[in-house]
Amino acid sequence: MDCPARGHTGRGNLKIHCRRRGRYRCTACRKTFSARRGTPFYHAKTAPEIITQVLTLIAYGCPIGAIEAAFSLQRRTVRAWLTKAGAHCRAVHEQLVLQPQVLQHVQVDELFVRRQSRRRFVYLFSALCVSTRLWLGGLVSAKRSKHATRTMAQMVRQAAFGGPLLVVCDGFRYYGKAFREAFKWSLLTGRQGRPRRLPSAALVVVAHVKQRRLVRLLEGTWGQFVWLWRSVGAAVLTTSYIERLNATFRARLSLLVRRSRHLARTVATVEAGLLGSVYNFCTVHGSLSRTPAQAAGLVSDRWSVAQLLGYRVPPERWRPPRHRGPLSKRERALLAQWGT
Repeated sequence: MDCPARGHTGRGNLKIHCRRRGRYRCTACRKTFSARRGTPFYHAKTAPEIITQVLTLIAYGCPIGAIEAAFSLQRRTVRAWLTKAGAHCRAVHEQLVLQPQVLQHVQVDELFVRRQSRRRFVYLFSALCVSTRLWLGGLVSAKRSKHATRTMAQMVRQAAFGGPLLVVCDGFRYYGKAFREAFKWSLLTGRQGRPRRLPSAALVVVAHVKQRRLVRLLEGTWGQFVWLWRSVGAAVLTTSYIERLNATFRARLSLLVRRSRHLARTVATVEAGLLGSVYNFCTVHGSLSRTPAQAAGLVSDRWSVAQLLGYRVPPERWRPPRHRGPLSKRERALLAQWGT
């Protein structure tokens, strides 16, 4: 991470160091590194093909006990692979999915998940773009709170390009205020103190729907809702898309089932990082005949699980360290060559 050329590709700064061992060399810092660096296969003693097979089975609903018996692996080894793969898929999700794009119609919902601890349950918040069936992200919270809805709204705001947005939910009262605050912008005047928050020019309507009927509007007016509903082309106002996604997650992750003996022990096992990324990039949706990532224009073809796990997220570009006084001549030269 101290290399000034980190995050750059295609500029001639990477050379092959050893083909047999799969190592490369950076021409800027003169250090070598493995081809597996930045992937869940880094520092793994097992072949990447075996790790890919195991993680594919887990992502499609196979319990860890069956994998332990079939592959003669220890349970803690499989859980370590799952943890590394989940962290990697979250980074891929932030790099590719949480980028400005046209959403128009979003559905949000919560899943009730049981745990093996004093706090017997948690909630898994999820958001889905209806037009592309793209899973926008998930959030694990100990309870249905105002803070959780704010974080979920900020995640949707990060993925929204702008323009009108219709949000359909199951009626949790904090959604309206959370999306109203998330889509505000700060007025920077250069003065000291907290900047003033102004409403966004984008039209955001939050609707509470129950049994295909509009119960109330948590945010927006009736005229705005009618115009936005007609513009998105929704024939029926419902939360069925996000509920079908919840059913898919319950089928592929045993601890999400309502009555199960495979309860979650930690919050990390509830987070659907690997599961959501496999759904977005590797699963062909029946109504789209392609993956949600293809429908959203994020990728050109369907990814395999090996491609998902082998995708390298570029690190943040180098910046000179902060210190007193002006930058040195060498720092200015490095910043001009490799800076942002």
